[in-house]
Amino acid sequence: MGCRVAEAADRADLIAFLKEIAPMSNATAAVRRLPLLLKDVRACTICAAHLPQGPRPVLQADARARILIAGQAPGRKVHASGVPFDDASGERLRTWMGIGREQFYDPRLVAILPMGFCYPGTGTSGDLPPRKECAPQWRERLLQAMPRIELTLVIGQYAMAWHLPAAKTKTLTETVRAWRDHWPQVLPLPHPSPRNNLWLKANPWFDVDLVPAMQERIRSLVSPDRLAGPA
Repeated sequence: MGCRVAEAADRADLIAFLKEIAPMSNATAAVRRLPLLLKDVRACTICAAHLPQGPRPVLQADARARILIAGQAPGRKVHASGVPFDDASGERLRTWMGIGREQFYDPRLVAILPMGFCYPGTGTSGDLPPRKECAPQWRERLLQAMPRIELTLVIGQYAMAWHLPAAKTKTLTETVRAWRDHWPQVLPLPHPSPRNNLWLKANPWFDVDLVPAMQERIRSLVSPDRLAGPA
């Protein structure tokens, strides 16, 4: 009975949301297509020949999401579990954001779209870059179906190249240090991987200035009062 009540409440919330965005005809059409689009994404094999462990798209999306995490590509552990950021990087990212697993994995709050949805394999110095076929095929259509996004966390150089194209001429450190240039809609971040421990140690301003501002912004976006009110 509890499950049915929760599902009914979720459907009611979605219906109210669709009515809210009805004046935005393009957004409404994209939102309505999102379930079928996600089904197509999860069945994608466009770069299967280049994936050493085969395709397994890992993402999280809902039309009502307020926060978008734009990452790079799943690692080996995430490929095995099928759960985005189900690794040490995810633990650090949730700490930076100031939220727990329950909120992080609620697609109505947080969408997770890496630049490549499948594990690309390992190179000589870590995981390979995201496959170049993925973003042009899917990204714009998925983003159009999430009109409520108010904060995009842009993680790593590949995501920055897409979401912050002006950053292509800058180093990652320069882009993250200039985070206020894009605030409060977009926030560039280093990858939360343990491989970046030296970077974090060399840039203490990240924990002192950027992280508290990010946590305050996220608290405002996921607060019950905000979610209960109009977009």
